[in-house]
Amino acid sequence: MVEQEEDLHFWGNISEEEYYKQQGIRGSNSLYTSPRGLSLFTRSWLPLPDAPPRGIIFGIHGYGNDISWTFQSTSIFLARKGFACFALDIEGHGRSQGLRCYVPSVDLVVQDCLSFFNLIKRDPSFDGLPCFLYGESMGGAIALLVHFADPKGFQGAVLVAPMCKISDKVRPRWPIPQALTFISNFLPTLAIVPTEDLLHKSIKVEEKKSVGNSNPLRYRGKPRLGTVVELLRVTELLSQKLSEVSIPFLVVHGSADVVTDPEVSRTLYKEAASQDKTLKIYEGMWHSLLFGEPDENIEIVRTDILTWLNDRCNTKQTSE
Repeated sequence: MVEQEEDLHFWGNISEEEYYKQQGIRGSNSLYTSPRGLSLFTRSWLPLPDAPPRGIIFGIHGYGNDISWTFQSTSIFLARKGFACFALDIEGHGRSQGLRCYVPSVDLVVQDCLSFFNLIKRDPSFDGLPCFLYGESMGGAIALLVHFADPKGFQGAVLVAPMCKISDKVRPRWPIPQALTFISNFLPTLAIVPTEDLLHKSIKVEEKKSVGNSNPLRYRGKPRLGTVVELLRVTELLSQKLSEVSIPFLVVHGSADVVTDPEVSRTLYKEAASQDKTLKIYEGMWHSLLFGEPDENIEIVRTDILTWLNDRCNTKQTSE
């Protein structure tokens, strides 16, 4: 990683250490080697030592994204409110090992996440704390797959505009998926799938678009054949298993989201077996609910997430 990228942050040019200090949290990063030998970049955002955490949050980012840019803003917010937050760049994303944005097996990504999350859980200082999954977009789908892999391992999930299914509105029509699948058998890493850059359809506030676009680790190439075929496979599988979701969850989604379909979130809410489930659809909001909206909208979504988490920790919100 070049030094220029290491010194660049979405909040400006002050150092990470200084920014975290200003925010009243502790932050760190490290490399984790998964059981399959993959080197994965991880981060933590923790409350200060005099404020022991009330819960643990395990974050999973979206496609083409990473944990070192705007994804941090929510983790920093939650750490300030008393939650120990952890996340990793999945294979081929951010600073983790792998060909850029090539995900040959989401099942292996799920196992990577689960092994890292379980490592954190074994820390004696977190003994007895409730554990929550947090996933944005594709990360929301992966969070549900982690839940399927370990149904009793987490006390809840926060799903932000989750990609639980490729909507019929945007899903490639026959014979395109079949053709992509056939070609990917021979050239899975080929980055040729025709699609537009969705950043400008995700972020509503104009000046925030340039911030999102300046992320040095954001993938800007066309999707790779193998990744697209794999996402089609797992989202189709997930859409057929929505009734098996049993974890308590909160889904937040913008009604004007054209990247992931809010109707699919409504279907998840309706079909899930979970006894404790909450759906929030925000009128007129876009895909990037926690960064790309006006600040007052972000505050609404953050407050709903924090309230939901606090209610399941049986504690009151910490003061500023």
